[in-house]
Amino acid sequence: MAFVLSDEELAAAHISETEARLALALQLFQDDRVTLTRAAAIAGLHQMDFQRQLAQRKIPLHYDLEMLEEDLQHAAGLKPL
Repeated sequence: MAFVLSDEELAAAHISETEARLALALQLFQDDRVTLTRAAAIAGLHQMDFQRQLAQRKIPLHYDLEMLEEDLQHAAGLKPL
């Protein structure tokens, strides 16, 4: 499903498409509705750039024990540099 805002709707809100995508991604992440990876994709940003946006707005990362375990499992499967 595609979600479309017309140029007129964006102009009426005084916001660009890029700003709208970022605002949506930030809110969805803050509400714990999407993961960090998904929010960064919605915003059209690299994950580190999205994290910088979160930090600028003082929005904390949602990182729990389950996520740590997933990251550790993922890291264990990576080849050393």
